[in-house]
Amino acid sequence: MTTALITGATAGIGAAFARRLASDGHNLVLVARDTERLRTQATELHDRHGIEAEVLTADLSADAGIEAVEARLTDRHSPVDLLVNNAGFGNKGRYLDVSVADELTMLKVHCEAVLRLTSAATGPMRERGRGGVVNVASVAAFLPRGTYGASKAWVVQFTQGAAKDLAGSGVRLMALCPGFVRTEFHERAGMGTGDIPAWMWLDADKLVTAALADLARGRSVSVPDPRYKALMGLVKLTPRSLLSGVTTRAGRTYGPK
Repeated sequence: MTTALITGATAGIGAAFARRLASDGHNLVLVARDTERLRTQATELHDRHGIEAEVLTADLSADAGIEAVEARLTDRHSPVDLLVNNAGFGNKGRYLDVSVADELTMLKVHCEAVLRLTSAATGPMRERGRGGVVNVASVAAFLPRGTYGASKAWVVQFTQGAAKDLAGSGVRLMALCPGFVRTEFHERAGMGTGDIPAWMWLDADKLVTAALADLARGRSVSVPDPRYKALMGLVKLTPRSLLSGVTTRAGRTYGPK
């Protein structure tokens, strides 16, 4: 039986990955900061699907937390076959309204942790000749607005480059780029969502189904919804100067309140 390790596993997209992978018969390593939520989740998934669900409490904004997950990913006696780097958050406020300390914490979680955990996972995977990594980014990666989007753009570029370097090794890497998903993300960041049109919201479980299908197809980037695929197609055709103005106005309408 294969094992998947999921960061940010207790809510949102991470929890949806945990539910789907458990239902498919994968053992799990669930990573998050809240031990009690992790234990509750692990018990529910074990009881419902008969899989083993290991709990690993770790804060990926700290070196100790990253090191704990790296150690688990490099354990040759209990290998991880799929890594889902999902942990992340958003800061409320525009550039210069957010402290540099908070911006650096975001980069630690979105960039440094993703780099280190992907590297820890793919080394053993390459030795075994199989494995997969899903790095959760965002459609914000394709839009010129804010540190959040910039950090997710790094995730996309890093994942695509690593996927090319590991081509033919049996290890697949994919950047997952969803739009608005109904999770705890916006509430935790203190962001208002009342102005976001209903059609822009995605269901986390359907998102995961599409993402896993794209990973199986060998895609290095997944935008898992026709609506957002169409929007990103328009983004590619729009001049950057015009796009910057549009995303700034959209951010004022749909961004933090």
